[in-house]
Order: sequence, then C-alpha cells, then structure tokens
Amino acid sequence: MSFVARMKPVLAASCAFAACMTAVPAWAAPAPVSSSPDGSLLPVQVDAAKGKVLFTLPAPAADGTSGRYLFTQAIKTGLGSAAIRIDRGMQGDTKVLAFRRMGGKVAVLFENPRFRASGDAGVQMGAKASFPFSTVAMLDVVSEAGGGVTVDLTPLLMTDAMDLAGAIGESAKGYKLSEKLSALDPASVKVFPKNVELETVQTFTADSAGRELDTLAPDGRAVSVTVHSSLIALPEPGFVPRKFDIRSGSHATQAYDFGTPLGTPMLVEYSNRFRLEKTDPSAARSPVKKPIVFYIDSAAPDPIRTALADGVRWWADAFDAAGFVDAFKVEILPPGVDPQDVRYNVVNWTDRQNRSWSYGGGVIDPRTGEIVKGVVVLGALRVRQDITIFEGLVGTAQNNTGGPNDPVRAALARISQLGAHEVGHAIGFVHNFKASLQDRASVMDYPAPKVAIAGGKLDLGDAYAAGIGKWDKFTVDWLYGQPAPGVNGDVEAAAKADAIHKAGLIFGTDVDGRAPDLAVPGVNMWTEGDDTPADLAHTMEVRRIALANFGPGVLLSGEPLSNLRRKFVPIWLFHRYSIDATGKLVGGVNYEYAVVGDGRSAPSPVPAAQQLEAIDALVGTLSPSVLTVPASLAMMLSSGSSARPDAEAMPEVMRGAGAAVFDPLVAAQVAAQVTLDSLLAPARLTRLHIQHGYDAGQPGVGTLLGKLSPVVAAHGDAVSRRISQATLLAIAAARADADTPADVAALLDGYLKETASGFAKAKGSSEDALWQISMAALLRDPGRLALEIGKQSRPRPPIPAGMPIGGDTGWFDNILSE
Repeated sequence: MSFVARMKPVLAASCAFAACMTAVPAWAAPAPVSSSPDGSLLPVQVDAAKGKVLFTLPAPAADGTSGRYLFTQAIKTGLGSAAIRIDRGMQGDTKVLAFRRMGGKVAVLFENPRFRASGDAGVQMGAKASFPFSTVAMLDVVSEAGGGVTVDLTPLLMTDAMDLAGAIGESAKGYKLSEKLSALDPASVKVFPKNVELETVQTFTADSAGRELDTLAPDGRAVSVTVHSSLIALPEPGFVPRKFDIRSGSHATQAYDFGTPLGTPMLVEYSNRFRLEKTDPSAARSPVKKPIVFYIDSAAPDPIRTALADGVRWWADAFDAAGFVDAFKVEILPPGVDPQDVRYNVVNWTDRQNRSWSYGGGVIDPRTGEIVKGVVVLGALRVRQDITIFEGLVGTAQNNTGGPNDPVRAALARISQLGAHEVGHAIGFVHNFKASLQDRASVMDYPAPKVAIAGGKLDLGDAYAAGIGKWDKFTVDWLYGQPAPGVNGDVEAAAKADAIHKAGLIFGTDVDGRAPDLAVPGVNMWTEGDDTPADLAHTMEVRRIALANFGPGVLLSGEPLSNLRRKFVPIWLFHRYSIDATGKLVGGVNYEYAVVGDGRSAPSPVPAAQQLEAIDALVGTLSPSVLTVPASLAMMLSSGSSARPDAEAMPEVMRGAGAAVFDPLVAAQVAAQVTLDSLLAPARLTRLHIQHGYDAGQPGVGTLLGKLSPVVAAHGDAVSRRISQATLLAIAAARADADTPADVAALLDGYLKETASGFAKAKGSSEDALWQISMAALLRDPGRLALEIGKQSRPRPPIPAGMPIGGDTGWFDNILSE
C-alpha cells in the first residue's frame, strides 16, 4: 500500500517552479547543526531517581527560538493487532520542533512549514503568521546559565503525540493515556552528535476492555506500549530537492508558497529522496559520499531474513545503472543496535495476531522532502498466508523440497519481492500497478503469482520474478540521477520522463488502481498478464483445476481436516482480482499521467467490442457450473473440530449452516457477489450511461442489464436461484445507492419492476414457482427490500477478506503501504 508515512499531506520547502533551483530556498534553508561542547547534539542529564530527562538549550537566536530540530516518534513495542495499527517499528510524522521561552516556562512548538512564502522577510512573516502552529508542551525551567536554560523534557515525551488513544479508539472506545501508569525509561536515553533517542512506556486504560485488546493484552483494561522519541539535528545545507513530476513514480512533500509569481501555482511539490551525492559529480559513474544502507531486522528468522536481504539488495542494480557505484547496501542489523535509532534505515519484522499490510515510509524533513531515515514494517503472517494459498493450489507434497511446486520456496520468492517493494516506498517510490502488463517491469506492483498449466496440472516454478525491473531503474535514475555541474537537474529529469514514455514504459498508481470500481484498464492489483478476458479465462481454469484436486492433500499430515475450510476460500475466490481487472474494461477510459506538450495520448473510451467481451466474460463467472460446490467436497468441508476458534484464520472462513457444516449456497452467493459488486458499482453504471449517451454504439446500462437477464432468468435449481436472487438484490442495492444518479437509478428501477411482473405470473407449488412469487413480492415491497439490500441489516454473507486485513481502504489515505 501512496505517499509518505501517515500521509497527512507532508510538507515541503518551496520556490517558484519556474525558477532554476540549485539549492533549498533561502526561507527554508536548514540552520547549521549546533552541538554541545562534548560533541553531542545537546547537553543531556538523566535523573533516574525522579524519572526525568534534562536538556540544556542554547541561548535564544534572533527569532527568539532556543534551538530548532526535527522531532519524530516510533513504536518500539506494539499491540500485535491488524485492526488497531500500532505496530512494532511504525514511524510517526516528522515535525519541525522549536523551543521558545515564555516567562517562567519554555514552550515546545511544532512549526508549520506547509504554508510559507518565498520573498523578503515581510512576505515570509505574513505567510507564517496567517496559519497556526501547535504548542504541544510547556516545560519547567530547571536552571539558567550562560544565556541558555535547562529544562525538563519529560512532559513532551509523555504526551500522546502519535494519537495512539485515537488509534485504539477506532476499535475500542474509552481508552485514554494514563499518566500515573506511564513513565520515562531512564536507561533508554542515548545522546549522539546529531540525534538524541529516548523511550517512554505509555499505558492506555479503560473501565472495560475492548474485545480486540482483551485477546491481545494480559489485561485488556490496561494496554502498554513503548514509544521511542527522536530529537534530530536539522539536516545540513546543500540538499537539492527534485521537483515532483506526476509521470515519475515518486511520492512527494507538498507546500503552499504564497510568494510565487502571479500566474504560477502556489502548490509546490518536491519528491522525497535521500541525500545521495557522487564523490565526482562530473563523472558518469562515481562512488558516493555516503551510501544508502538498509538493515534487516534480526527479528526475522532465517530463511526469511536471508530472502529479505536478497530482495532488498536488488535495488543496488538500479543505483548502479544510474551511475552510483556501491551506493546502496544491505546488512543484517547488528546485535545491540536500536532499530528506532534515526541513524539506521531498518526493515522491521512485526508479528500480529492476524495478517495485515506491510508498509514503507520514514523520517522526512517536512521543509525539503529529504529522507533522513527509511523505515519499513513487514507483517510476519504474510509469508504464512502465501504458503496457505500455494498449498491450496498444489498441495503440500513438495513442502520444503525446493521443487517447482514447493509452497515454501514460492513464498520465500514472494518475501524477497515484498522486501524490495517496501524499501522502494522508503527510498521514494509509489506503486506502479501497470508493471504486470510489461513483463513484471517493477517491484512496485502488487504481484500475483504466475501459475502455469502444464499437462492439466498447475506449475508454480515461475511464480515470482527475481530482480529489479526496468521501471525501477528508470525511477531511480529520475529521482536520484545527479546532473553534471551546470546542468539543471529538474530539466534533465523532465527529459528522462519524456524518454521513458517514448521507450514504452507505462505507469499507473493507487488513485486509479486501488478501488475495484475505477475506470482505467490495466491499473490493477494482484493480477498477472494483460488484464484481459483471456487472462480471466486462464485464472478460471487455474481455479477449476485447483478445486478439482482440493482435498486432504492440501493439508499436512496430522493436520485437522477442519482446516480445509480455511484453505478453501482463497481457492474458491482465486479469481476475485481478475474480476476487478476485467471489470475496469466495462465503462473504461484509457488515460495517462500527462503534462502539457509531452505528446502522450489523449483520454479515450475502451472500444465497444472489448467492453462487450469483458461483460460476457464476467457474466460467465456467474454460471451455476462455476459456482456449484460438488456434494462430495461440501461434505469434506464439513469436518468438525473441538478446538477453540483460531483468531488468525477466522477472517477467511465463510459462514456455515450451523457449527462445522459447510453451506455451498453461501459459497455460491459470495462468489457471485464479487462479480456483481464489480459490474454494478454505481461509478461503473454512471460511466456506461455517459458513454452510451455520447455514442450509441458503446454499451450502456441497458446493455449490461440485458447481459444479466439470462442469469436472473435461470432459477431451475437452488444454486441458480441463489445467483439470480443475488443479482436482483445487487441491482436493487445499486438503484438505492446514493452514488447512483437518478437517471441511472430509473433504468434499474424499470428493470426490477419488469422482472417482478414476470415472476408474479408463476403458477403452481414447485420450489421454483414459489421462489418466483416470493421474489416478485419482495421486489414490490420497498420496506422489505430495504432490509434485504442492507439499509437496516446485513443483506448477504460477508465476503471473506482477500487482501491483507486490518482496516478499510482508508488505511491508504495516510500511509505508504504494500
């Protein structure tokens, strides 16, 4: 999951884009690093007996501040919860912190570099005074000497600066930070020349435990985490920001510059990147002054640790191709090194009770976009989830053999790719969901395993690619490429973006790829191939073969047969992402991320023939032959268990028919709903209506409803009736959806009324006739229908989680994630 860690729009230094930028603008220029006489960032005293930490601040500068620093917090020990995102290793926002004397106190201020103005001092002051700053602590003055003051920093460290109470509150109400159960850890304080590292234990309490927390904490009413705080010297002068380009595949820091010339944008953006400088700027290839080094968390066990290091190391090839010699390195985190120490870029390995997202971000200077520290958090259960899927596809016979169908081997290949992917976020890059259309051109895609079919059997031998991709080499060269002396780096980068387009590499990211109802074909997650109906057909054949062989062979010797239900869902819904990809052809619009004058293609609708082919392919997935679970398999899936429910597996088990009894009609309904949610999404219906209005040759809403009519009309057996009912309720839900325009809703309403009239003519007492009569009555009863489509109750069994769980898509509004 794209932008910067906890992605409230992060902040940037700014100047007019029209200007030739050779350094940070004067108003945002970092102050020189100041340090104490002993070489540390600040004189620090720890009062272990009282649990306090004392900082001696420098004498006030001309603007009244007694020091300006970067400040950030991270989670040292987490909650282990997918739903409550407080993960070990998680990095919080980076703030510009300033100390200012106010009477007998010293205020701790978070400044607001998001709103600035280039220009003279008066212009700069006007912008600064127009927007708020945040006062986050008032510190007691302990002593004064030599123009400086010594303060007790403990009140700042004890505030809930990361809003952990808010994060907990999204799952469990009433939790608040308990000051009496929280304290500074005196032994944690470490002082270095450019940073000070400190830790506090923070405890959040409530009168009654939240359900999630009660399963995770020894006492769910008092939940404690260790919070790591870093006070960091402002980066030294000399960093040259790179102007953001929507074609670049980078993520960016934003600012509003009220001093830009009239007629030019106020919003300015700089791509986030590390400071990487050649020792010889004039050389095409040169060693660097300071390489980028990422450390693999020793908490990751082998062989996972080795697989991660191998994958992350792929980036070295991209930097080498950009002319940086030995610029990117990977090491295992040495014993005794604190992974939260801001001097180390770390790939953290984090355990949770349920699988969830991995993510990458870091400590980023909000004035300039410079990455100070890269941080990756990898969820430990992802590799085990992949093994579960592969075992469901090919069985367990080759486990740990190293053979082509060894689920463990394939999962380790995936973890190498995941490590490279998340570090890609941490060094500045967003997703490219079009990479799978270009022979796996980027590790920044969400890769589906390539499952081949040979002799009627499934083959995982080439499940995942190894190595960095062509797109990744371009993005590293674009973002980090160092121009020769006298050459404007932004102009050179723009030329590279033009060249990569002419070379045929394409790019599409989250804004067009994450939601299944979006419009741009090819910008898809978890797909392999060209994302066409032919690829959906291949996926359906993989699913058919896997289901035909599904049974005890997907389990380990001695494993409970009841675990078949957990492994069944990923195979039964193996086509869910191909459904979403094919759906984007329906009402689809092809467009690129273009700038004026770059010659890229103008937006255009997907050709009618391709849309109709996609509709037919999707309707084909609603066939009873596809959605009927054989009776023998249904019985096998009904194996009982005397064990307590497994919280890790529960999100992936479908609702049954009582205790362990498997319900094949629920399975049919759930799989049908995946297709119906795609086809009947209000945004897709709206686009169909619009395109048909412009061009009668393009399919419209009526075309789609006509294609669904045979599905609705097929109700001769229980599975067919369940699919037909799901289709009608999905149409009714779309009609009632607030996002469906009134004219589109009218077309859906007419279809439902016509269908009800036909069903009402049924005669006799057969199951089919009674069902038709009942459905006619339901469609004509607004109150009952509202209940069924979910306005007042859940209308259908929930679709089990597919992608990593741990929150809805809002997760991705504020984090760089898998």
